[in-house]
Amino acid sequence: MPRKARIDAPGAVHHVIVRGIDRCQIFRDDRDRNQYLDRLVDILTDTDTPCYAWALIPNHFHLLLKTGSTPIANVMRRLLTGHAVYFNRRHRRHGHLFQNRYKSILCQEETYLLELVRYIHLNPLRTGLVEDMEALNTYPYCGHSAVVGNIKTEWQRVDYVLGLFGKRKTEARKHYRRFVAKGVEQGQRSELTGGGLLRSVGGWAELAALRRGSDWVKSDERILGDSDFVKMVLRHAD
Repeated sequence: MPRKARIDAPGAVHHVIVRGIDRCQIFRDDRDRNQYLDRLVDILTDTDTPCYAWALIPNHFHLLLKTGSTPIANVMRRLLTGHAVYFNRRHRRHGHLFQNRYKSILCQEETYLLELVRYIHLNPLRTGLVEDMEALNTYPYCGHSAVVGNIKTEWQRVDYVLGLFGKRKTEARKHYRRFVAKGVEQGQRSELTGGGLLRSVGGWAELAALRRGSDWVKSDERILGDSDFVKMVLRHAD
């Protein structure tokens, strides 16, 4: 079955997930992570691509990006090619570094942007890279530490995210910290990365309710949003 074409447009928000082939590490140490971040910053700046959230895990990474003047596919091509060439040369390996195509999910910004910021920024805690929220607050390879004000990342749209929690930065950071902490109890959020129908209806409970009833929902694995949003995106894509 042929793969579906990616969907993109100026202003579209994307949750990008990239994994190492056969679950191999794509970052072995801080030198790898720093090289990747330097490359990412250069590309995002060059292409005017906003980044709201990010996290580096040894065998994968997450980005929450908005399409700027350059399609996300072009941004990712430069990023992945550059990192693969660097990584293979440094570690004297050959062959593919990344698993298949990267996953890019176009997201309904008003509904899901903050949920995805929280989901992405909790990844180091979920995967055991940090022990608790206090450690996450200073972890340098995740955008959370920048939002709480412990690390400066001028290329990350920290002010935009904080602006969704309040006008004053001090109060906004308090609200953001509480919001992220509440997400720890939620565990893995399969509706944010799983099948299109599950994402479109908002979770397992809502999906079960629909199955008991007669409602019909439009879904697509490439899109995170409600049924109306999915239909609108597909209509414009067509």
